[in-house]
Amino acid sequence: MIVDILSTDRTLAVVRAPRIDDPVALCGALVAGGIRTVEFTFTTPGVDEIIAASVAEAGTTGAVIGAGTVTDTDKAETAIRAGAQFLVTPGLHEGVAAVAREAGVPVLLGALSPTEVMRAVEWGAAAVKVFPASLVGPGYLKDLRGPFPEVPFVPSGGLHAGNAAEWSAAGALAVTAGSSVVSASSIESGDWETITARAREFSAAARRR
Repeated sequence: MIVDILSTDRTLAVVRAPRIDDPVALCGALVAGGIRTVEFTFTTPGVDEIIAASVAEAGTTGAVIGAGTVTDTDKAETAIRAGAQFLVTPGLHEGVAAVAREAGVPVLLGALSPTEVMRAVEWGAAAVKVFPASLVGPGYLKDLRGPFPEVPFVPSGGLHAGNAAEWSAAGALAVTAGSSVVSASSIESGDWETITARAREFSAAARRR
């Protein structure tokens, strides 16, 4: 289950790029750096093909492949047909939650306020994505965990190796690595060594409490 993997690795990579020519190599580079869970977003053209190609080679790379920026039911269904092993939304969407639930695919629903967290839990979120995390900071997550100690939280937005440990210490199930680890320029140039090195640094920080 995705929550178990995130609990073990403490990291998730969200990949936003205008194009991804070799998603399998990218997944391999991230896994080599300690990040097994990879979220390809619908802001990338042809993301369904990217997901399908990555899932087909997941046995080789060891990556767990999901779809992000799932903002409507059509995207949810497209991602699931492509083989996505989890879905991630930027905010609450009951329809996406229902599609995921019917397909037996875990979904991380985006939320920020306590009311939104309660709604995400009500709709069956496997975990709650705190977004945009950069707006509130680790102290806010610590406060949220007061009334919601059993809710698995995954902060996203503005995290990097310099602050990942603070979010982990505040009680995050896992922390999200974005452009600080997986930059569009590194993807375009196929600089897998740099991505692996940044993933390794981010993973080490995420495991510190």
